[in-house]
Amino acid sequence: MSYNVKFEDIGLKDYKEAWDYQATIFEELKRHKAEEPGRENGVYAYKPGTLIFVEHPSVYTLGKSGSENNLFLDNLQLRAKGAKFYRIDRGGDITYHGPGQIVGYPIFDLEILKIGLKEYIFRLEEAIIKTIGEFHLEGSRLQGGTGVWLDPGIKGRARKICAIGVKVSRYITMHGFAFNVNTELSWFEYINPCGFTDKGVTSLWKETEKKHDIEGIKSILKENLKDQFDLAWINDVG
Repeated sequence: MSYNVKFEDIGLKDYKEAWDYQATIFEELKRHKAEEPGRENGVYAYKPGTLIFVEHPSVYTLGKSGSENNLFLDNLQLRAKGAKFYRIDRGGDITYHGPGQIVGYPIFDLEILKIGLKEYIFRLEEAIIKTIGEFHLEGSRLQGGTGVWLDPGIKGRARKICAIGVKVSRYITMHGFAFNVNTELSWFEYINPCGFTDKGVTSLWKETEKKHDIEGIKSILKENLKDQFDLAWINDVG
């Protein structure tokens, strides 16, 4: 049976606003699971999940196990560049979000999907791999790291096109992925992306040598996520 999900594309949104918004949905799902009669025998009426697409103004986010040493800018330099910084409650180290990047926040119940965290991340990666495959790019996984990479096994060539960092509580997910489509990659020069010092970052724009219609890429990615998780959209928003 397909998993019912509400899809929302909220456009360009301040990071903290989007974080608070997804946290509200996340907490509502958790509360519903705790309070709904019949949950123990698997027959409770679950609330639909939510998938959010968003772009953020320039911001650096650091996961709960990350090191601030991987950010090379101080507060004054961040303000001068018009960027923000947040330490947040997802896994992973530091990454950048900005215009031209598709950020996805799936707020899903893995118990309903009947998958664990490892499989969840695998399916997120697979949706990105299939999306860039439409442009004749071969995405892969890096042993010991999440996300989607190009040439991960070639020394000096490994570069990440999509970062993934999530939080899970009571099998409910939040945070998600950041897929570089038309992202200005110079922003990554001020960090050790995801904590790596010997690997690069890339974008669909750089790899194909042309900018892309981001709305078209969203449509492809949305369909691939639907296939990977057997989703049923309950609305026509976005």
